[in-house]
Amino acid sequence: MIQRIQSLYLLIAILLNGVLSFYLPLWFTSENVEIFALSQPVAISLFLVSVLLSFISLISFKKRKRQFVLGRINIILNFVLVGVFAYWTLSLPGEMDISEKGIGMLLPIISIVFIALANKAIKKDEDLVKSVDRLR
Repeated sequence: MIQRIQSLYLLIAILLNGVLSFYLPLWFTSENVEIFALSQPVAISLFLVSVLLSFISLISFKKRKRQFVLGRINIILNFVLVGVFAYWTLSLPGEMDISEKGIGMLLPIISIVFIALANKAIKKDEDLVKSVDRLR
């Protein structure tokens, strides 16, 4: 059912990674130029794969186990994205010109929180169905 709370959490994760990643800057250079995810092929590809996984998980509401596994994979993918951002910010001077971090670097962390909440609700639904099956 699409009206469950985990569907709302997954929709928020889709909006965070799919829409806000295009509008919020990842970082600012020393010349105060905003760098967005579109100019970084690794970042935009990881954001889009995360959106795709969230969308597949959203539409496969009848298969709760698949939803749960896709959520876990999506959390791992977002941790990889956080790692890529950490590598870029901690890289040697001259390789990447990052003078100030933007709000766009926090999007994967916020997305991880919402996907974890969705997985918690999916697990709760699965446990409820198993308990009802035991009574039959």
